[in-house]
Amino acid sequence: MDYRTGSHTKYKLEYHFVWVTKYRYRVLEGEVAVRIRELVRQTCGMFEIEIVRGVVSKDHVHILVSAPPTISPSEIMRRIKGRTSAKIFEEYPHLKKRYWGRHFWARGYFCVTAGELTKQMIEEYLSHHFEAKPNADFEIE
Repeated sequence: MDYRTGSHTKYKLEYHFVWVTKYRYRVLEGEVAVRIRELVRQTCGMFEIEIVRGVVSKDHVHILVSAPPTISPSEIMRRIKGRTSAKIFEEYPHLKKRYWGRHFWARGYFCVTAGELTKQMIEEYLSHHFEAKPNADFEIE
């Protein structure tokens, strides 16, 4: 397993994010798509977020990232969407006309955690690690 290390932590936190352009306009093509990819990479690099895989489609972006436990999924999205939106409007002024409200991305996003351990694997580990007691969900060793 490829665990990452912090000053006092060892972790592997992976999130799959999907977010869309406002009104699902299909503007992520050509130069704009390449620039979005660069900006997402730069932003992630600034916060020690590793991009495992990613795809820029015409109206949405998918990324699978490995992030430190010090940054929440909502903070990751706030930084990525905020920075990319500001830079895109700055560098491609023609998009400002289409997005008159200064919002390049739609309001929400999709996020799911990803990892090797399933809930069943954790339950099996806990059932073998502790003595079984009826109605005990949380035990002290």
